[in-house]
Amino acid sequence: MNQQNTKKLSLYALTWPIFIEIMLHMLMGNIDTLMLSQYSDHSVGAVGVANQILSVVIVMFGFVAAGVSVLVAQNLGAEKPTTAGKIAVSSLSLNLIFSLSLSLLLFLFSDGILHFMNIPAELMGEASTYLNIVGGFIFVQALIMTVSAILRSYGYTKDTMYVTILMNIINAAGNYFMIFGPFGLPVFGVEGVAYMTMISRFVGFIILLVILLWRNGKHLPLTSLYKYEKNHIKDLLRIGLPSAGEELSYNASQMVITIFIAQMGTLFITTRVYVENSMLFLMLFSIAIGQGTQILIGHMMGAGQIEEAYKRGVKSLKIAIVISTLAAILFYFTGSTLLEFFTDDLTIIEMGMTLLLVTIILEPGRAFNLVLINSLRAAGDVQFPVVVGIISMWGISVTFAWFFGIYLELGLLGVWIGYIADEWLRGILMWRRWKSRVWTRNVFIRDEQNE
Repeated sequence: MNQQNTKKLSLYALTWPIFIEIMLHMLMGNIDTLMLSQYSDHSVGAVGVANQILSVVIVMFGFVAAGVSVLVAQNLGAEKPTTAGKIAVSSLSLNLIFSLSLSLLLFLFSDGILHFMNIPAELMGEASTYLNIVGGFIFVQALIMTVSAILRSYGYTKDTMYVTILMNIINAAGNYFMIFGPFGLPVFGVEGVAYMTMISRFVGFIILLVILLWRNGKHLPLTSLYKYEKNHIKDLLRIGLPSAGEELSYNASQMVITIFIAQMGTLFITTRVYVENSMLFLMLFSIAIGQGTQILIGHMMGAGQIEEAYKRGVKSLKIAIVISTLAAILFYFTGSTLLEFFTDDLTIIEMGMTLLLVTIILEPGRAFNLVLINSLRAAGDVQFPVVVGIISMWGISVTFAWFFGIYLELGLLGVWIGYIADEWLRGILMWRRWKSRVWTRNVFIRDEQNE
């Protein structure tokens, strides 16, 4: 991608396909559960437990995708397409090796992992089957994440969106045949759902790889599949590992908060699930704007457009705050109808409405983090957000959740107070960091020969 094409990138053109793609990935994760609910409650529980394990594994190999997205964008902005191509190819090879090892571990030790989690005996068989099949081929998801990150960094966000749509169609259609057995076909249940998940991902990866080669094959040297350049790998790890560590820390802190909520009772657990599932859609706006901004700022930093990058971060933040706040207000006023879709329990609906009300305060703070952390990462400033994030997650979110939720007996409202304090504290610190412009000296551009 040359400088002229880089200038044609816009936040809107990048963001709306990312928004739809992320939403479809979330839906794809729920399609199996939704369709299996018409088949067996035990099957839903088995797949749910297996997916909890798989989500942690996906975070572990997401570090390469996080690193390559920044490095490719910066080198394209610096008009170094060959270097960007080398990094892209090396990242695919690196993530393939790493994810294959994790796939092998999941395939060999799925029963042991499930026993460690004290899975009820009636769920063990189906959970093990699903984990064996989907976990054994989880390396395909690692490759999808990596190729998608590369394509988005080149600005081809529509391509990844269309492939995600196709993957959803294949998965849903396949699930229908596997679960309901139309036209007298045999019913395969969880095993069939697992195979369809694997097949849809494999098809998606092949198409994404073909698109990548078609779009930019001349700048993708195959020798970089096995001939790594030390500086490129160091830069990938320097950006990716802290990002993965932050994600793992977040998941761990949420597990601890779940333990607190479990002490409150089943009603509180159910309410949290319904409200947080609703909030996922609110987060999509800020997530998509943050990822689109990361691509733009990465290109700008590579091109040495520091002032433009700074202004882009500020402008994107303002857009995300306005959109997320208005969306949160809309969700509150339509909240009762939304919650009644899930349940007719008036206690759950009443608690859920209270949480949706305070979510209006929460979402702007979350917008600060999702946009500015992506902006800082695009500029190569990865350590500060991670350190602040881990300290705040455990020192504020978890601590406040216990103090207000358990000790002061405010229940889920206390947990949400912890969320609000965590998001706003981090958001303010990220804003100060962005305004300080410390990040201007962190560009990952290497001098290369024959560029």
